[in-house]
Amino acid sequence: MNIQPRITIRVSKGSLAFAMADSRTEAKVAFEPYTAKSGVSMAANLRDAFKTANLLQVPTHRALVLIDAPTLLIPIEEFQEANAETLYTHCYPNTEGAVIMSNVLPEMNAVALFAVNKDLKMVVEDHYQEAKFSALMRPVWSYLHHRHFIGNRRKLFAHFHDGRMEVFSFERNRFIFANSFDAKHTTDVVYFILFVWKQLALDQQKDELYLSGSLGSQDELLNALRLYVEKVTVVNPSADFNRAPLTQVRGITFDLLTLYLS
Repeated sequence: MNIQPRITIRVSKGSLAFAMADSRTEAKVAFEPYTAKSGVSMAANLRDAFKTANLLQVPTHRALVLIDAPTLLIPIEEFQEANAETLYTHCYPNTEGAVIMSNVLPEMNAVALFAVNKDLKMVVEDHYQEAKFSALMRPVWSYLHHRHFIGNRRKLFAHFHDGRMEVFSFERNRFIFANSFDAKHTTDVVYFILFVWKQLALDQQKDELYLSGSLGSQDELLNALRLYVEKVTVVNPSADFNRAPLTQVRGITFDLLTLYLS
């Protein structure tokens, strides 16, 4: 039986990207960024992309849509689907015109709630019979959760994407902290990280801080953080994934790398 390939559609504020497994390429994954038009909804941008984007012309009925939206993490034992929308809209009131969806994260004993624009969801489902939606951070959380078990020191993770920083930490198989911060200025980033570091009572000399994703002013950030935290490591995708050709593809994001290579 010939199984059709699955298209991955990455949707963030102001940008779209597409990826699909392709054994004919050196990277084994075809990647295509798409320049979204400003002032136009992402649903309208995606509708236009179906006319021109090469990967969206590949015949398939299967799609995975990575959605960059605020997430609400709930302990799995406390999750009740009937209350999901109420809880999410209470925490994030600006969700008009959205459907609240969930991802179960069994390894981390949590459920992630996130919002998907109804028009965007309709555009996807008009083109694909089997469409699944996922929080953008899901593959990143999963990959770094595995990394959390390496060594015996406590770890704090700060992941950068789309102008924001996601800060999180685990205690074995659970989140003990997760929040998102604006990451436009290095001074703000340092302040937020050190605030969380202190809140979790992490040791400045023994515990570890890991940075991943699109860091921007990396040297400036590292110099500032190392004044306060001794063990700061930048996750290098090429080294982490054994120099996989996909890590050399220009513009590919860490969430897509962890999705395809983990």
